[in-house]
Amino acid sequence: MKREEVPVTDAMVYNVTLEPDVIGVDEVMVVAYGTAKKESFTGSAQVVDNEMLQKRPVADISKALEGQVAGVQTTSGTGQPGEGAEIVIRGFGSINSSNNPLYVVDGVPFDGNLNSINPGDIESMTILKDASAGALYGSRGANGVVVITTKKGQSKELSVELKATYGFSNRAIKPYETLGTADFIEASFQGYKNALIYTDGVHPDLAGPMAVDALRGSSGIFGANEMYNPYNMPVSELIDPQTGRVNPSAKLLYESNWLDEVTNDNATRQEYQLFINGGSDNSQVYASVAYLKDEGLLKTTDFERISGRIGAELTPKNWFKYGGNVNFSKTETNYLGYDGTTSNSNVWYSAQFMAPIYPVYLQDENGSPILSETGEKQFDYGLTRPSGANPNWNPVATLYEDAYETTADNLSGRFHLNLLGIGLGSSFDGVSFTTNVGFDYINTNQTVYWNPDFGNAANIGGYLDKTNTRSLSYTINQLLRYEKDFGKHSIKVLAGHEFYKLTINELEGSKSGFPYSGIKELAPGSTTSGLTSFEDNYSIESFLSNVTYDFADRYYLSASFRTDGSSRFHKDFRWGNFWSVGGSWRISEESFMQEMTFIDNLKLKASYGKQGNDNIGTYYGWQSLYNLDWANANLNGALLSSLENTSIKWEENNNFNVGVDAVLFDRFDISFEYYRRRTVDMLMEKPMATSLGFDSYWANVGEMLNTGFEFNANLNIITNPNFVWNANLNLTTLSNEIVELDGETDQIVNGNIIQRKGAEINSYYLAQSAGVDPATGAQLYWVYDLDADGKPGDSYLSDDFQKASQSKRISGSRIPDFYGGFGSNFKIYKNFDVSFMTTFSVGGEVYESVYSNLMNPIYIGTNYAANVERAWRKPGDVTDIPRIQNGTGFSRPFTDSQLIDASYFSIKNITVGYTLPKTILQNVGIESVRAYVAVDNLAIFSHLDGMNPQFDFTGTTDFSYTPVRTSLFGIELKF
Repeated sequence: MKREEVPVTDAMVYNVTLEPDVIGVDEVMVVAYGTAKKESFTGSAQVVDNEMLQKRPVADISKALEGQVAGVQTTSGTGQPGEGAEIVIRGFGSINSSNNPLYVVDGVPFDGNLNSINPGDIESMTILKDASAGALYGSRGANGVVVITTKKGQSKELSVELKATYGFSNRAIKPYETLGTADFIEASFQGYKNALIYTDGVHPDLAGPMAVDALRGSSGIFGANEMYNPYNMPVSELIDPQTGRVNPSAKLLYESNWLDEVTNDNATRQEYQLFINGGSDNSQVYASVAYLKDEGLLKTTDFERISGRIGAELTPKNWFKYGGNVNFSKTETNYLGYDGTTSNSNVWYSAQFMAPIYPVYLQDENGSPILSETGEKQFDYGLTRPSGANPNWNPVATLYEDAYETTADNLSGRFHLNLLGIGLGSSFDGVSFTTNVGFDYINTNQTVYWNPDFGNAANIGGYLDKTNTRSLSYTINQLLRYEKDFGKHSIKVLAGHEFYKLTINELEGSKSGFPYSGIKELAPGSTTSGLTSFEDNYSIESFLSNVTYDFADRYYLSASFRTDGSSRFHKDFRWGNFWSVGGSWRISEESFMQEMTFIDNLKLKASYGKQGNDNIGTYYGWQSLYNLDWANANLNGALLSSLENTSIKWEENNNFNVGVDAVLFDRFDISFEYYRRRTVDMLMEKPMATSLGFDSYWANVGEMLNTGFEFNANLNIITNPNFVWNANLNLTTLSNEIVELDGETDQIVNGNIIQRKGAEINSYYLAQSAGVDPATGAQLYWVYDLDADGKPGDSYLSDDFQKASQSKRISGSRIPDFYGGFGSNFKIYKNFDVSFMTTFSVGGEVYESVYSNLMNPIYIGTNYAANVERAWRKPGDVTDIPRIQNGTGFSRPFTDSQLIDASYFSIKNITVGYTLPKTILQNVGIESVRAYVAVDNLAIFSHLDGMNPQFDFTGTTDFSYTPVRTSLFGIELKF
């Protein structure tokens, strides 16, 4: 509430009305190893509360952060149920080491699966973005920290809350339009004809009939004996050899849509949650149980979770507190095999590229399904289909006959004990001791099954792989605090010790040769394909300290120091020292600001510090590793598999932050910050000459710089009894540069991606398009020759793809100019609530793999994007799409013209709710009832319909499960 001063008079009664404090500068945030008031905090942090988190119907809480926090960039993830999003905070610290933030749950680092946590159990999430905020986490906080605080019991009468939602999911991004049957046949004709003319030198008058013969051949699109001719006339009569057009009098017997066949048009999402909360002044209890079933857009895929949490806080003495919570969840996931790859096992890939002339089911000469003895449709496995049409495969059958399953049992615990004043009298006032113990245990069982009848394992009688992975981590810390006020002076001191250990055990076995399909146990398999196991251990020991000083609630100073010893480095480089200093000045508390009553709070803050990173994978990069095997008959041996580097050391992040926080008119909370994040001694798998027997080794390589500005505004625009309107906006700019790469080379090229000194991370390195030759339809390129010094000379035109591949240039990157989020909430007549959330990004480029492959298929029999209808067809055509030509897919390099502007605007969520008036409920024992409807991932607007510009941070999309839109109805009851 707002503070109200009332002058003292002789009156016996004072009538005082306290107004709500619309924006409280006394807001308490959960930060590193404790809490801090927003007004006194010298670092950069932002809180996302439970109300904001609950608006998104997500299984993994990482997806709920999208668009919520300045400086936090997220991917959309895929549409696979249960999958989360990738998150980076203030740019990229490493090239191929992890850029993921540290997750902390209830004061202890979290190593479990984020999708094992029910988002309904989360009270708030605090994102720590700079060194002053995260330095106390040392090496593990270099990429930012996400502090998750779960709900606790409260000192109140026992309350019960029930929540239920039910809804449906469909595609959030529409598929690319592809060619229908007639157009596909005509495009295939053009591909054969152009190959004959421009590759084989056949005269155009002869090329047409020869192209028709090629279409009919055993390797043509129609298969042997024209088995896949979908018309009622032979190919010789179907296609005009001069124009390539399909005979208009031909009758189409069938047309397949493979993508529709694998898509679940009625995927459901249902979730039910029960919460119990209550207690007295000395004891509080919280408990919950929840169930989630989320069916996938792709048939047979889904995610199922049952979870429970119980916690208690006890205060037997005013100087003694203890408590904790335990979370259990069991998740089951049926997922898409080989997601993102071009493997036939990736149904999302293969179904999109199957041409409509190939039937899903066996059909007779009239195009009618051939039924089995039991009256069921039978799959067509396409034994004579061409290479681009998945011969001996059926993507739809793969969904039902193969299996990719994961089950995970997750158990996490957090326990704490607090001694206030140590219980030894006033001499220890201000002294407190806390110890925290936390553990995360995951037992995961994964099954990969390939049937023996067709597909991957048809020639080995089926295949089964089972993997059990057990992960246990625990953290123990001891924290000693001292807090004291001396008049206008206030000081807080923290000293502590922490130990962390992670152990991973894995056992994997696989067999082939099964007597019949459907067997998912190893024993019946006749041949052992593989048997392996390993154990990995990782530990960190840390000593930490922090001092904060406050003078008159006006001037604030803070300093932190932490030293970490990591088992991932050699003993000579094991320990790293990390620190930060910060200060802030509440200008609004100065006497010269008192007449500016519209300024409720104005704070200038700055910080600088160093953090570290030791993320070099599960094995230790400083040690040589060997493979042991019985490769030489009965004699075993050892083969060196990786090189040691005993001098590898901590990657360091030097962070500078300066900003201004302001609260204006008691309604507008605004912040503006500048950040500068410089990474030195980057951890990277450094490429090396393959002639040495290895591809790479771990090393400290180069420096990277991220700079930018952040703006965040929380606006309470209208607040009256019948109408409340608040809004939030955040904007972030990001500039990235590889400052130094390696003393031996200034660039590392990996296909079409380059890391080069002076350029942005993951820059595109592509041939340069010069359009299409109107005379021949050939792709033209800007190419160059190297001069005597090995530097590029002047550019000139060429249609030589090999020359173009040798004349690549940097062509941009995925990094946007700026990105952010905007949302708004309305409460109307106290009972209706409406909210929406949007995200946006401007700038950067994307290479869209699906679209590019549909525009330029590599294999015969693969379908085309509808836009190939604009391709060059005859001399004089002016277009930006080169001629269709079979056999050129391998030899046509990617060019800068295939990059697409990555800018987008997305409507992430719209929710409309109604809360029943309390007057209706007061006699039925119900505190409140709210019903609502919501749509999540409603729409995305980009420069190419069908593209997912939020796919990842590299800018190159793959053949992954598309994101989904979810429409649902929910109800909430409190008792």
